[in-house]
Amino acid sequence: MSAVPVTPPPFLPHAAAASHGRRVPLWDNARWVAITLMVVGHAILKLIGDSDTAYATYLFIYAFHVPVFVAVSGYFAKSGPPGTRQLHRLLTDLVFPYVVFETIWTTIRWLLGAPFQVDYSSASWTLWFLLALLVWRILLPYLVLLRYPLLISILVSIGAGYVDQIDSTFALSRTIGLLPFFVFGWKLRQWHLTGRWLELGAGTVWRWRAGAIALFAALYAVCAVFIEGLRELRVRSFLLYDEGYALIGYDQIWAGGIRLGLMLLAFAFIVAFLMLIPRRAVWFTPLGAATMYIYLLHTFVLYPVRETGLLEGPQPGWLLPALVVVSVLISLALSQPLVKRVCRPLVEPRARWLFRPTAATPTGTIVLPHHDRK
Repeated sequence: MSAVPVTPPPFLPHAAAASHGRRVPLWDNARWVAITLMVVGHAILKLIGDSDTAYATYLFIYAFHVPVFVAVSGYFAKSGPPGTRQLHRLLTDLVFPYVVFETIWTTIRWLLGAPFQVDYSSASWTLWFLLALLVWRILLPYLVLLRYPLLISILVSIGAGYVDQIDSTFALSRTIGLLPFFVFGWKLRQWHLTGRWLELGAGTVWRWRAGAIALFAALYAVCAVFIEGLRELRVRSFLLYDEGYALIGYDQIWAGGIRLGLMLLAFAFIVAFLMLIPRRAVWFTPLGAATMYIYLLHTFVLYPVRETGLLEGPQPGWLLPALVVVSVLISLALSQPLVKRVCRPLVEPRARWLFRPTAATPTGTIVLPHHDRK
């Protein structure tokens, strides 16, 4: 997402990071493809109730696209003690946009006849990610002090599914449930896998990509062949990470094993996804800097179509691929410079007037020089 720091890590080869601060094409490519897949998933949601093909496509996308998006955010997250600039960005990149867009959605619902009720504890549609990312960024410097942050985050995520009281208030269920993918993205940077991948020769890269293609082909085949069973098992509910196991019909002690299995598969899909992403700059690379705009604005484009009943009931077979094409066009349109210029005050509010020129931390405590302490 555009709000995430994009300074390339120091271990990248010179071809990938020739100058300090230069964007790395691999990650901008991954951002744009992932966000476009998210738009596709949201666009076809209304079709999955009556179309097995649409539901298989939906499950295929959701098996990896949210984990990928979270992992990419984790890759660029800073795990050191936050400075003034980082604290400012938590407000300007996440808190302020959340308040702005939650207010907009509250107003829209009121204009459409709902009672005017301001409730910032219940995130509208996609806004949960801003709350989750806020918590993840704050938590990471503390989590990495532990010896096994990834393992601990996995255990916490699995355990949270057994607690029904952990719900969608302030996006808490998804924040905890998806935490391992954020930590996994951070670990990818610690493992220097990106630098090693960018240094591989073309022949080796395509051998790995062949395996990645086979993995995704197997995923779609499973979704298509066993779609009725996957409906009955309510796999979609597990992939959303927004409800406890008992609330989706799994009150058995082994329910956490399902989340663990899906999570481990998602780790593999994250790596496979990145393998299939172009390593060099391509035509959509510049669009990777606009993912926050796509994320926050595409819902306004899809909302009328989804809420007017146009997609209710059985639909012709051509509608699914048509919606995929429309989703790509939406992603392209919202990536354009004009959209960024017009919507920047909403998506990236700087609010400089709100901040002190220098940090102030008055405590009322007199701190004596070291040599004066007795």
